[in-house]
Amino acid sequence: MNRYLGKIGALTCLAGVLGFALSMLCGSNNGSYLTSLFIALGYGLFTCALVQTATADRRVAGLAAVMFACVYITLALLVYFAQLTAVRLDALGAQARAVLDYQTFGLYFSYDLLGYAMMALSTFFAGLALTPQMVGDKWLKGLLLAHGAFFPICLVMPMLGLFRSGAPGMEWIGTALLLFWCAYFTPVCLLAANACRRIPDGRAEPGAGA
Repeated sequence: MNRYLGKIGALTCLAGVLGFALSMLCGSNNGSYLTSLFIALGYGLFTCALVQTATADRRVAGLAAVMFACVYITLALLVYFAQLTAVRLDALGAQARAVLDYQTFGLYFSYDLLGYAMMALSTFFAGLALTPQMVGDKWLKGLLLAHGAFFPICLVMPMLGLFRSGAPGMEWIGTALLLFWCAYFTPVCLLAANACRRIPDGRAEPGAGA
């Protein structure tokens, strides 16, 4: 079952990434929020599948990858579920909207960037945990490790106040960066799905333990 759950997670994450890119191109904020939920859930599932095969000397890295993935998933669900419910459906006052609405670049926007910082940290440790067996695995490991570079960027930018509502050119810059991320993470999902196909199913060999 391990390999199937991992593959399902990778394909779910892939569908979320592609759906997110399409939503961005179509200008659908709600579509972006909904697909982001699937990115988070799919990522968590395939990360658990990949790192459970880590060798003994890489087990801490694998556990760290799952730990930071859990933080990312929690923040992502918190931010995007709020956008699809309270922000979309409730008549929020100006002060509440400034805090909750992702589009105001307020607190929940900062939480979102913090979540992706945790995702980047998770991918870095997932890359450390992997022991490549094939060429595709080497590419996956490299992409996961390199994705860790997003950690300091996503962590520091909100602290520096680089995102402010109404800042000139911020909308198209943000869209371009997110589309670049989608292009980057698409092969990660594909390579992860392929790697999960080779995960041992955990069944004992005949006569084991005799």
